[in-house]
Amino acid sequence: MKRRGLVIAIDGTVGTGKTSTARGVAERLGYCHLDTGAMYRAVTLAATRRGVEPADAAALKSLLATATIGLDAGRVLLDGQDISAAIRQPEITRRTGEYADVPLVRQALVAQQQRLGQWGGVVAEGRDIAAVVFPDAELKISLVAALDERARRRHRELTANGVCITLEQVRSDIQTRDRQDAERDYGGTCSAAEIVEIDTTRLTLTDQVERVVALARQ
Repeated sequence: MKRRGLVIAIDGTVGTGKTSTARGVAERLGYCHLDTGAMYRAVTLAATRRGVEPADAAALKSLLATATIGLDAGRVLLDGQDISAAIRQPEITRRTGEYADVPLVRQALVAQQQRLGQWGGVVAEGRDIAAVVFPDAELKISLVAALDERARRRHRELTANGVCITLEQVRSDIQTRDRQDAERDYGGTCSAAEIVEIDTTRLTLTDQVERVVALARQ
């Protein structure tokens, strides 16, 4: 089967605009948007609802074999139910790393992600997306931004969705996520020369999308 286009891998810390940028780039290029972080959140939500803890390998294996996770036109589905809002709740965000660190969870989701992107024409985003999931991606982007700006963005997003949380708590949660992400090693590496870094601190979403689209068209 002929490739449908590039694989564009967008990495970055919390609040840098990974998801919004990836979605905008996909729309501009007519590509599929692959939100890998949402898939891990979906597993976390499913496990939380079923009372399955990260250490329970047998129960997690059963959950992964029976739960159906889908991405459809910007929506995240779990067994056909739209869980797009539910997976963004702070309590799910705080626990996602626990499940993402379980090897059998990562193996199952990485395999699914690679199947979804094997023919190209995809904008994939998430932590270690370029190093682990799509090491052969034609375009690898890393988004960075100042901590205070990332906290303001995430706080604005959460309150707009009806979540009652302080800016200080959001900032603390982001610092915790940053530390956890820095301590993780999933076995993949990327040289600095392969990655284009974009500082989004003072960029609008439109600016971010335009920069990535321009790079893709080169």
